[in-house]
Amino acid sequence: MLEVTRKLVDLLDLSPIGDDHFQGDSEDLGFPNVFGGQVLGQGLMAASRTVEGRLPHSLHAYFLRPGNHSMPIDYEVQRVRDGGSFSVRRVIARQGGKEILTGSVSFQVAEEGFEHQLEMPDAPAPDTLKSEQEYGEMLAPHVPERFRDSLTRDRPIEIRPVDPVNPFKPEPRPPHKQSWFKTQGHLPDDPVLHRCLLTYASDFAFLGTSLNPHGVTFMSKNMQVASLDHAIWFHRDFRMDDWLLYDKDSPSASAGRGFNRGNFFNQSGGLVASTTQEALIRKRSR
Repeated sequence: MLEVTRKLVDLLDLSPIGDDHFQGDSEDLGFPNVFGGQVLGQGLMAASRTVEGRLPHSLHAYFLRPGNHSMPIDYEVQRVRDGGSFSVRRVIARQGGKEILTGSVSFQVAEEGFEHQLEMPDAPAPDTLKSEQEYGEMLAPHVPERFRDSLTRDRPIEIRPVDPVNPFKPEPRPPHKQSWFKTQGHLPDDPVLHRCLLTYASDFAFLGTSLNPHGVTFMSKNMQVASLDHAIWFHRDFRMDDWLLYDKDSPSASAGRGFNRGNFFNQSGGLVASTTQEALIRKRSR
């Protein structure tokens, strides 16, 4: 496992601080606030620490306040129900005594049943594409200095976008995006860790799908953008150290909000997870 990936795995390895209470550090990715995927991934890990013999199959969360990446985050898990097949946990993330995220996670015992799925869409193979970091290094000499570190930083999750958008010179495009995702280096055989890492990664470049038709990005002048909620469903086992295609679309934007959907496919065409997110995409007058 590469050092940059080990740091992310350690970030998700929460410290117990009492009965069903955990604490996690925060990382600074160059954004004004804590990256939402970090809080989602840590929240899923906190809930998973209170369940045995069952894997998470869905998470539904609301972002309530922006997080401060200079402070740790406390996670409280509430045991809502343990049934014969399913367990439900409520998780609350706090900083400074204030809630920044609330969500629910459902877990299920291993079970066989009916099988069907959508076909994997066409996409270029990952080895034919450049990584986000490579694009960032190409852009860096042409952007203000304050953006260069975030564009060129080492990333534990390698992302290879299909037809990437220049965040500083966007043009209107259809509401559809594709990227390949994979961790840098090999991971241990822990299915909970792989699901927490996918949850973390699923927030990257997601809300931007709803910005595509409008020719703007989160870097555009007078734009106020933020994730409002996030949901993820795990359909089949997968590994985050193998390539996964993240296929995203945005069926609607209205009332200052953009709605986004996503599907993760492995290279064999298996649909392993699905996501949805609504985001604030507000164009301010000044």
